[in-house]
Amino acid sequence: MLVDLKLSEFVDRLGARTPTPGGGSAAALAGTLAAALGGMVCELTLGKPKYEPVRPEMEKAKQALSGLRKDLSALIDRDAEAYDEVSKAMKLPKETPAEKTARQQSLGKASQFATEIPVKTAESCLAVLEQLKRVAEVGNPNAASDAGVAAHLAHTGVAGAVLNVRINLSGIPDKDLAGKMETRVARLEQEAARLLSETQAAVSARMKG
Repeated sequence: MLVDLKLSEFVDRLGARTPTPGGGSAAALAGTLAAALGGMVCELTLGKPKYEPVRPEMEKAKQALSGLRKDLSALIDRDAEAYDEVSKAMKLPKETPAEKTARQQSLGKASQFATEIPVKTAESCLAVLEQLKRVAEVGNPNAASDAGVAAHLAHTGVAGAVLNVRINLSGIPDKDLAGKMETRVARLEQEAARLLSETQAAVSARMKG
């Protein structure tokens, strides 16, 4: 599994002449790192008397980010698996009409799966951003820059996942479904941009004291 590799090994795999892991897995990794870094900010806030008033919020955020971290970590491998299914479908024979039909059906199913996975990645990264906004606003200001880095990573996860959705949309036979997915990810993009902007503002304010 990709998530079990050493960092150097994963980076080597990412830079190799193979389609997986690719941008989708990298986007999920960005979200995983964002969730982990956000969790660190929570840890640096909890247990300090000065921040006791926000302890319930930080504990809730910590728990949410921990769950999202696990989800996104799993999606690193799921994205690679989804692309592998597309690759297998593309290699199916297409000499006879029956083979062409079978190949088209398999490719359509694989493309839909390869689109659904990055949609989940984008949604999970957006959920991380939602948590980070509040963490940046009330968490330990000494870790404000970490909250900011986490927000940028989460936003990158959303943006990268959306790109992976769009590149697979043309392969989905159900054009109505493809249209709904495009509308869905466009909204995720807009919401991510808003949250990043608001989180950046919070980080800047906390860093200025």
